[in-house]
Amino acid sequence: MSFLNNLKRGVTWWNGSTLNTQFWSWRHGTRVGEDAQGNVFYRNADGSRRWVIYNGEAEASRVSPEWHGWLHHTYQDPPTIMPMHAPKWSKPHEPNYTGSDQAYVPPGSIRRADPLPRSDYDAWSPE
Repeated sequence: MSFLNNLKRGVTWWNGSTLNTQFWSWRHGTRVGEDAQGNVFYRNADGSRRWVIYNGEAEASRVSPEWHGWLHHTYQDPPTIMPMHAPKWSKPHEPNYTGSDQAYVPPGSIRRADPLPRSDYDAWSPE
């Protein structure tokens, strides 16, 4: 099984990092921190390049707002050094579920397991 996992990591980029990315990160990167989802963040020696190695599927919406700000040079210091305090009313970060089984499906949608009966109108008939 280990051989298949290494082969998959060598040729796919959407399931975490490839072997080349992992090697390049080891050689040129400095580990800065890790978020609650297990994503690992790196920067190069002079801090001009910042990147993330996802824990699982490479989906950009899985990066929390504080790490997103650091990745895009909005914040100079990473959240491990200068944590960003969320207001009391904010919800925990969630990825974008659009197109997945966990996506929001409004009442009356044909995608719902229990669609509502259509009783609010009568279909037009030419007769």
